Amino acid sequence: MKKVTLALMLAGAASLVMADGAALYKKCAGCHGAKGEKKALGKSAVIGGMDVATLVNDLKEYKAGKRNVHGMGMMMKSQVQSLSDADIQAVAEYIHGLK
Repeated sequence: MKKVTLALMLAGAASLVMADGAALYKKCAGCHGAKGEKKALGKSAVIGGMDVATLVNDLKEYKAGKRNVHGMGMMMKSQVQSLSDADIQAVAEYIHGLK
């Protein structure tokens, strides 16, 4: 019984640590739309439903200051600077699910 209780406690702790893509996306929705349906500031691609790997790559490049599409590099860098790799993965998966 102790093993089952410990396993459930660990599973609960892991879920608290996991990044919440929906919560993270709230910061993005102002420009990209609730469902990723908008071209941010009339410039970006529509991101809702995009491929996860592409989103992860793009966000990591923005974070590193290596991406500047439509002059949005500095703005996007400031938006993603605080995101961990797990956060980036979670928000990318969430955006991919938007349609």
